[in-house]
Amino acid sequence: MSHRTIRTTEAPHFPDIAQAQRRVLTVLVSAQILSGAGLAAGVTVGALLAQDMLDSTGLAGLPSGLFTAGSALAAIIVGRLSQSRGRRPGLAAGYLTGAVGSLGVIAAAVADNPILLFFALFVYGAGTATNLQARYAGADLASTSHRGRAVSTVLVATTLGGVVGPNLAAPTGSLARAMGIPYLAGPFLLAAVAYALAAVVLAVWLRPDPLLLARELGTADPVTASAATELPAAEGSSTGVAVGGFVMALTHLVMAAIMTMTPIHIFDHGHGTAAAGLVIAVHVGAMYLPSPLTGWLVDRYGCLPVAAASGVTLLAAGMLAGLAPGDSIVLLALALALLGLGWNFGLVTGTAIITNTAPLATRAKTQGAVDVSIAIAGATGGMGSGLMVAATSYPMLALVCGVLALAVVPAAALTARRKDPELQKPS
Repeated sequence: MSHRTIRTTEAPHFPDIAQAQRRVLTVLVSAQILSGAGLAAGVTVGALLAQDMLDSTGLAGLPSGLFTAGSALAAIIVGRLSQSRGRRPGLAAGYLTGAVGSLGVIAAAVADNPILLFFALFVYGAGTATNLQARYAGADLASTSHRGRAVSTVLVATTLGGVVGPNLAAPTGSLARAMGIPYLAGPFLLAAVAYALAAVVLAVWLRPDPLLLARELGTADPVTASAATELPAAEGSSTGVAVGGFVMALTHLVMAAIMTMTPIHIFDHGHGTAAAGLVIAVHVGAMYLPSPLTGWLVDRYGCLPVAAASGVTLLAAGMLAGLAPGDSIVLLALALALLGLGWNFGLVTGTAIITNTAPLATRAKTQGAVDVSIAIAGATGGMGSGLMVAATSYPMLALVCGVLALAVVPAAALTARRKDPELQKPS
């Protein structure tokens, strides 16, 4: 009696990808709202705290440089941890580290210890790196034609916390003073709680892990995976990674330099913490609130036109900040709104380029490495801004940075001439 062996091939079972993507975005949005408040603390009072402790304007840009440098190291670690274990542990660990750094800043302020302050700000930078890397998680399961909007959804969630946080500088300062903590360290109380809660939200609810699921889909039968997710085949492009990294690094350098010294400039013209907090709140709102529009523009018209728009917008921001009267809070707020918008154009565009061109197998590691260049650029802008203002003036800093941002335009134009299909097509 003979037996025939019948082989059957069953398509692998995948969750409803659209439903999984909606859940991922919901969890990421919740975490980003919290982390936005933590991120805003260092932006609002970091330079003021250092100036108060060191009694030096020339070193006032050091805190921004330090927590941005710290974000460079954190970007590598979060990227590699995400590569090996998934987005959930990588992002949760990054936010938890940011919370620890926030507590360290408070301890340094109480002890009046500048060395401890600098080290704590370096650790605090992990929150900044994690806040940025979360945008990649939003794009892991998105189809190519919706990646710009997926990235923008995650970014825009930072707006609420980022706008509320600076405006809580005065109340949290009063709370800190009541607790025996220096007034300017108050916003870091909020940062510690916000970052810790963001870590908990991600650790508990970011399931399925978007990167691990995307990787599983990418190694499955191509027909099945394509039908389920519309995810494209991973095609590496060194040009794409280089262009995306350059756009994000340059726009971040310009943004960090002008933003870092604006609160000092406001204080030097007789205004207080509330005025500085208002201007920074407008700036942070402009960094993230336009994200849905930017994402739509990238998906509709492609990456390179929006990249060029980033350089032009940053030039306008630098010129307005440099030419505005020092006591005009309205004009400074408008200048920093344009600064945030230009940064947003660059970040969403660069993220879409890199996500489209980085191979899925090494995507998280590549994204982490690119974010290192962003962090280094931000650290350079932050630390150099204080030295430049001490040597020249705030208007000169703003004007030079605005002109520097224009380098994005020829870079986008030259890339467009090459007709690289990965960059030409709408993402």
